[in-house]
Amino acid sequence: MNGIPVLHVEADCIARAWERSLVELHRNGCRIKTQYDRQGDPESRDCTMMLTVADPLSEPMIHKDLPCGPEELEEYVMEVCEGIKDHLVRDPRDASDTRWDYTYHQRLRAYGTGDGGKPFDQVEAMCRALAETPYTRRAQAVTWRVGEDNACFDPPCLQSLWCRVTEEEAESFLSMNVRFRSNDAYKAAFMNIFALTRLQQDMAARVSELSGRRVRVGRYCHMVDSYHIYGSSFREFENRFLGALERRTFEERTMRYEDVRVQMEDARPAILAKARTLGR
Repeated sequence: MNGIPVLHVEADCIARAWERSLVELHRNGCRIKTQYDRQGDPESRDCTMMLTVADPLSEPMIHKDLPCGPEELEEYVMEVCEGIKDHLVRDPRDASDTRWDYTYHQRLRAYGTGDGGKPFDQVEAMCRALAETPYTRRAQAVTWRVGEDNACFDPPCLQSLWCRVTEEEAESFLSMNVRFRSNDAYKAAFMNIFALTRLQQDMAARVSELSGRRVRVGRYCHMVDSYHIYGSSFREFENRFLGALERRTFEERTMRYEDVRVQMEDARPAILAKARTLGR
């Protein structure tokens, strides 16, 4: 292929799809430099990836090689789906404000046009559009703000969401497409996928509420322009991740969300309390 390879993986559950995507990337990705390389770092392994999860709610949902524990994973879900860290976004009118440029929740739920107008809840608009016309092709949300992000030091990696409801054997399913411009496959992608499939669940429930008919979670598609493993992560990736493929069964490499759900939910009050103290 002339240029960055385009790779595809499909699986029944989140954990298996993410694991397969890393194996495919390691085997068939190209080698290329990044803007974050330190002297002596190997080139990254990179590709354009399309990762599809047939049933995001099927177990096992969690891979044990994620870069955090279950409670930290719940914190990230709350950041993306509930906006517990939106208060950390800086005031663009204050040049001395050095807080975050954005959160995904803020861009999706309170998208500002930069002209002082009322922030726009894109996710709610998507749900209302799908409740009214399930087959619409216009139910999408974007994060990129051209006036700011082209010159931003750390612009959003997540670019857009797109959803559609289909009827299959008298049941309704909400499918989600997600597009990232850049995704650290080893250190971030699993958390991104897990949180966004939780958002998919929330949206299916909201469309059900608005439409008066049950809408279930459909397939999830994670599309990434640059899906990469940094050269600085190679040693850990090969020893830990690839090594586990040889030493352990898939069941030993993963865990059921249902087995840690109570632990994650019980951590929510402490997570909220910690989030409120940030930025003070």
